[in-house]
Amino acid sequence: MKNLLRIYFLIGTIGVLLLPSCSDDDEKPVFPLSASIFQSVDGKQVAFTALTHNAVSWQWDFGNGETSTEQNPVYVYPEGGYYIATLTAKDKDGNTASDEVKLAISLTPYALLTGDHTADGYDGKTWKLTSSHVAAGDYLAIADAALSVVSGTPKPLPDGIFNTEFGMGDIYKDEFTFYYDGSYKHDVKADGATFGGIVYQFVMNGGADIINANGKDYGLCIAKYTPQNGATFTFTENENLTIPSVYGAAGTITYSNVSTLDFSGNEFIGFRDYQRKVIVTKITDSSLQVAMFMAASPDYFPANTNALILSFEVVE
Repeated sequence: MKNLLRIYFLIGTIGVLLLPSCSDDDEKPVFPLSASIFQSVDGKQVAFTALTHNAVSWQWDFGNGETSTEQNPVYVYPEGGYYIATLTAKDKDGNTASDEVKLAISLTPYALLTGDHTADGYDGKTWKLTSSHVAAGDYLAIADAALSVVSGTPKPLPDGIFNTEFGMGDIYKDEFTFYYDGSYKHDVKADGATFGGIVYQFVMNGGADIINANGKDYGLCIAKYTPQNGATFTFTENENLTIPSVYGAAGTITYSNVSTLDFSGNEFIGFRDYQRKVIVTKITDSSLQVAMFMAASPDYFPANTNALILSFEVVE
C-alpha cells in the first residue's frame, strides 16, 4: 500500500512540474500597430473602414482637401473624379501607420478626357483619330441644326477611309494630349502637318502650306502646322454654342446644351479650320467623338457649311 501511495505522490509531483507556469512570458502577444483600408463605393458615396491594430486615433484624408477623424467615416464626394484616400492611424505611444487607396468616383467627362492624374508617372491622356469609323458611327455632316448627313456619303464612314480613299493616312498618327491642369499638347508627328480644311488654307496663305490635297473634292487637305507651346484647353458642359453657318436664318446656328472643347491661340483638336471650338458628342474612357466644323466654300467663308463627326481613340 505504501509503495502505491509513493507512486501516486510521484505522479502528482511530476504533473505539477509539467503544468504551464504563470510567468511574464505567458502574457498575451502584443500586435504591432498596423492600418489598412476597406472601402465600399456607391455612386459618389464611399463607406471607409479602418482595419487597425492598437490604434487609438484615426486621420483620414479623402484626397480633395477634406478630412475626418472618425474611425469608419462615410463620405460623399462633391465631384466625380480620381482620388487617393489616405488613412493614418496612431497608437497610445504616438507611433503611426498608414495606408492609401485609389478611387475612381462617378467619373466626369473631364476626368474621362484627361485621365487618372493620381496615377504614377501621369503624363496626361493622349488621343488620336480612330480609323474604326464604323464602330464609332462617324460621318460627314452639313452644318445645319441636326448635323445631317452629307447627301451621297455613307453613315457610318468606311473604316480607314481617309487612308484607303484619299491617301491621307498621316492624319491617323497625330496625337492630342489633355492634362488635368488644363494644359494641352499637340504632336503633328514626322510630316509636321495636320488635317484641315482646304478653303481655310487658301484663305490663310493661298495654300502655300498644303502638302496633301487628295481630299480636295470634300474640302479636305493636310497642311504644315507648328503646334503652340504652352497651349491650354477649356472643357465646358451644357452650354449654348453659336457658330456662323450658311444654314442659319440669320447666318448663325445655336446648338443648345452641348459640351464643348475650346483651345488657346490657334490650337485645335483633329481638324484645323476657322471654327476651332468643337462639340463633344460622345465620351467614354476609351472613345471620344467630336463635331468639328468646316467652311468648305469660298463663297461663304468664314461661315461653316459642313462638319466632320469623327472619333478619337486612346493612345496606350
